[in-house]
Amino acid sequence: MDPSNVNLLYNSPHQIPLGILLAQYFYLTGLSAGSFVVSVIAILGGKTEYKPLGKIGAVVAPLCLILAPMNLLVEMAQPLRAWHLMTYLPGYINPKSPITYGVMLLTAYPISAIIYAFFVYTGNIKMSKVFAIIGIPLAISVHGYTGFIIALGKGRALWNTALMPTLFIVSAMVSGIALMILAAIIRNVYFSKGKTEDEVEADRKLIYGLGKFLGGTIIFDLFLILNAVLVLLTSSKEAWHAAELLLWGRYSLDFLGIEILAGSVIPLFMVFYPKTANSLKGLTIASVLVMIGIYAMRYSVVVGGQSVPLH
Repeated sequence: MDPSNVNLLYNSPHQIPLGILLAQYFYLTGLSAGSFVVSVIAILGGKTEYKPLGKIGAVVAPLCLILAPMNLLVEMAQPLRAWHLMTYLPGYINPKSPITYGVMLLTAYPISAIIYAFFVYTGNIKMSKVFAIIGIPLAISVHGYTGFIIALGKGRALWNTALMPTLFIVSAMVSGIALMILAAIIRNVYFSKGKTEDEVEADRKLIYGLGKFLGGTIIFDLFLILNAVLVLLTSSKEAWHAAELLLWGRYSLDFLGIEILAGSVIPLFMVFYPKTANSLKGLTIASVLVMIGIYAMRYSVVVGGQSVPLH
């Protein structure tokens, strides 16, 4: 038989095992990590005007982290077995498995964040700073770990890059700052009863400052995305196909339309253009667009990364 006439037939269709629930898990852990970092910066800054930000982030961070694992449990299809991780982990620790360390981080970080929030709201500045310092590496590690797990997928060209953990951390900061801006605006508009005009104006200036901070992180995020796409376009055939899906293929609307244009470029203009940068309405729109854009990023990375067949 002539080998050139042999055709290979696959009886297994291409599947995408990890879906939108995992993307939502990554998204919520990013919101938690980003808002926690902003809260800690406010607390460690020591300035009285920063305290409202510290309190907002202290509540938002653990709330997002409580919601995040629910998506993961449903995605894994065996939510009632989650307690096995805590029961069997001590006797079956695999030091070579990144998931082992992920379980430890996902246990330590929420405990630390809740204790931190307690001390922030009870006014214990000294202990707040202690747990802020403890929580920072935990928060960064928790979300960096999610990017690291994705990057270990050697068969997935879109995932398998050293930039992935850093990209996840920076995008977490972007979405976390956007969420903090929204929370601060809600507080300023609806919960400012009893405050003087000067206090309300001081809160607004703080929000405007956060807008500039958001703009800086968006620029850094776009820089990392540009590098990641350029590497895909000049790498292997599989990597080129992954870039094709994002730039003019099935996920181009999610990537170029929602993540880049609506979620990055337009908000970047809004946070630096004076009329919108010094407007609560303008910053609200910019922050909502950013959060939608980062959600699209999580979806296009998780689901889009599995769309190039392995065979």
